Amino acid sequence: MNKKQKKELRQRQSTRQLMGINRLTEHGVVTPKGELVFFLIRPDNLSVLSPEVIRGRVRALMELLRGADSVEMLALDSRESFAKNKAWYQQRLEEETNPAIRDLLERDKAHLDEIQTMSASAREFAIAYTLERQGGESVETQLSRMAKDIRDRGFHVRLAEEQDVKRLLAVYYQQDVTTEHFDDFDGESVVDVDGV
Repeated sequence: MNKKQKKELRQRQSTRQLMGINRLTEHGVVTPKGELVFFLIRPDNLSVLSPEVIRGRVRALMELLRGADSVEMLALDSRESFAKNKAWYQQRLEEETNPAIRDLLERDKAHLDEIQTMSASAREFAIAYTLERQGGESVETQLSRMAKDIRDRGFHVRLAEEQDVKRLLAVYYQQDVTTEHFDDFDGESVVDVDGV
């Protein structure tokens, strides 16, 4: 296959095909390598923990990752970057001569700093398990056992829901941190699917 044929093939592929995802499931995704299930971990505020407690958390995380055959960890920055906006305000402040407008620019810049400070702990951590469908154990039992294993190591965890999975993919692939609800199909929210 030459470059032109490869390009045409890629242009005909769906977004999911380009990402290597066969389909979304209730708690994860199915890929050609198997089904991945996501668990969301709520991080602790490390700035208030003692060094001993932090070392204990790191050891617990190492044991968790070492103890499972098919586990991966994702660390996503799920907050917006304000660097360009702050630089723009700084540039405008340097150019502006009107005191009233300078005051407004200073306030806007301070507001951005406040928002950034409030969202400083907006990192998201997800553990992706490859679901092993073997033996007589049901999927629900497996998921419950996995969640318990994570909780037993001192982490706050919950099983990702479908919207969580879509949000993780949006942050990972697009750095989209603002969308709150993801449709299954483009335009689904504006089309009356019931014909009413």
